[in-house]
Amino acid sequence: MIDLDHNATTRVRDEALAAMDRAWRTAGGNPGSRHALGRRARQVLEEAREQIAAILNAAPTEVIFTGGGTEAINLALQGLAVGRPGTIALTPGEHPATEESVRALQQRGWQRSEIAIDASGRMVPDRLSQLPWDEIRLATVLLAHNETGVIQDIAPLAQHCRERRIPLHVDAVQAVGKIDVDFQALGATALSIAAHKFHGPRGIGALLLREGVRLSPLLYGGHQESGRRPGTECAPLAAGMATALQLWHETREQSTRQVSRLRDQLAAGLAEQCRPIVVHGSLGHRLPNTLSVAFPGCDGDALLVALDLEGVCCSLGSTCASGSSEPAPILTAMGVPPAVARSTLRLSLGIDNTAQEIATAVQTISGIVARLRKTSGNNRADA
Repeated sequence: MIDLDHNATTRVRDEALAAMDRAWRTAGGNPGSRHALGRRARQVLEEAREQIAAILNAAPTEVIFTGGGTEAINLALQGLAVGRPGTIALTPGEHPATEESVRALQQRGWQRSEIAIDASGRMVPDRLSQLPWDEIRLATVLLAHNETGVIQDIAPLAQHCRERRIPLHVDAVQAVGKIDVDFQALGATALSIAAHKFHGPRGIGALLLREGVRLSPLLYGGHQESGRRPGTECAPLAAGMATALQLWHETREQSTRQVSRLRDQLAAGLAEQCRPIVVHGSLGHRLPNTLSVAFPGCDGDALLVALDLEGVCCSLGSTCASGSSEPAPILTAMGVPPAVARSTLRLSLGIDNTAQEIATAVQTISGIVARLRKTSGNNRADA
């Protein structure tokens, strides 16, 4: 089995599993309890908080543990959208967690205003001034797109928001653990992350919230996380998350080179053996592990099924949006023709992949693409 779907989730690192096992065995108390077991759990939880904060250049008090990236995004958008309705600015093709949150805000009277992107999927700084800033009361943007891997330069948007005191949320779920992320330097009000995207456990994420910013909670019933996210914290999951992020941080230069080399090997092999192909998104500003590629003349769903049968795991785009037959909104916004968009696969690599796996994947994909194109050509001829 060749896993080329690391943007969906990643294998938990052995070191993270070991850290969680130690915590389950030695720190299984409630972090809110005022006895020895509770204090030990609280120590593990706060050490994890400090570790994550240090790597992302945030204060420990700015780290709010959540149940994952989706909850962190919802907490940010719903928690910052308080008071009278206004307009929320966002880029097209945001993750479903953001899109659905915005739709919920629209039901409460909010309006949406889309930030222009170019054909490479990046924001157009010169067009930011055209947004209805007098009406905008909240902004959100993907730092690294989960489907195309395109990395945004959010500095111009952050400046507009800062000058007008507009809260800015950054979805960094796909970015953290793949590229360096500096919370303070980004100038964001809030930033969402998820442990399972960087070889940590599922079921835990975090929202970084700038010191002094008020946030309305989604849930009620406890004082945990300074009243911003009630519910008993899970110290072992926090320990696993912090360990996984620390491991990436310590080896990031080596792992980035390794994964980038494999991605480029994959792209070159497909370009040679599957031409014509279309690679989506900025080639100079994208995650080191992500390749969004179209195979004109093929149906993406058919490709996905055939590759699964041959032992190659990949996706059409966001796993949270799987099941949709419509072209990916981000590709539509980039001006990709619908037929090309529907022939697109997202291939996302990780540290566990090998050069031999990539060579095998290229051979497998090229064989399936040739077969599907032949079948499609015969069908058109029969018609």
